[in-house]
Amino acid sequence: MKKNKAVFLDRDGTINYDFGYVYEKDKLKFLPGVISSLKRLSEAGYLLIIITNQSGIGRGYFTLDEYNEFNNYMLKQLKDKGVNITKVYYCPHTDLDGCDCRKPKLGLFYQAIDEYNIDLDKSFAIGDNERDLAICMNSPICGILLNKDSKKFVSKRNLKDATDFILS
Repeated sequence: MKKNKAVFLDRDGTINYDFGYVYEKDKLKFLPGVISSLKRLSEAGYLLIIITNQSGIGRGYFTLDEYNEFNNYMLKQLKDKGVNITKVYYCPHTDLDGCDCRKPKLGLFYQAIDEYNIDLDKSFAIGDNERDLAICMNSPICGILLNKDSKKFVSKRNLKDATDFILS
C-alpha cells in the first residue's frame, strides 16, 4: 500500500487569524500567503491535514453545529481558491477533560496517520504553538514553529516561509 506524505496544520494562528475561539464565519480571515502556500504544498503531493483544538465547544462558547458550520464555510472558501484540505480533525474538549485527542496529546495525529497511511519520514507539522508539534517529539515528522524561536523545532515567520523550507 502506498504511503502518503502529509503536512499537519494547526488552524487558528496558522491558517487563519486567531481572534480567540474563532467560530463565526464573518471572523474568518486567512493569514497572508496561506492560500498560495497550501496550493504549493498540495501540488507537491502533500496531503493537507488540519488538527485543531476547539475547546470553545467544551466550554460552551459555541456549539458543535456552529463549529461544523464554520469549518464547512472555511473548507468551501479554501476549495473555491483551489485548495483541497484532505481532512480536519478536531478536539472539542478542555484541558480538564483528560481526553487523548487534545494537543499536545497525539490521538488525532495517530488517527490521521492510520487513516491516510502517512509516511512519517516525509511529513511535516506546522503550528504557532509548540503543543501543535507534539507529534514531532518522538517521530521523524519535522516540526515547524511559526513566528516564535525554538530550540526543538525549525522556526519560520509564517506559512509561506515554512512552505519554502519544505519544498527546498
